[in-house]
Amino acid sequence: MSRLRYTEEFKIEAVKQVVERGHRLAEVAERLGVSGHSLYH
Repeated sequence: MSRLRYTEEFKIEAVKQVVERGHRLAEVAERLGVSGHSLYH
């Protein structure tokens, strides 16, 4: 099974939504279609 690769832009925007905009990690992960664990790392 191959792992999905996300662009650097995707990763940065996902982190900004949590860190700078104060959205909950679980909400951002669900909205982006990734696991909370993946987003956390």
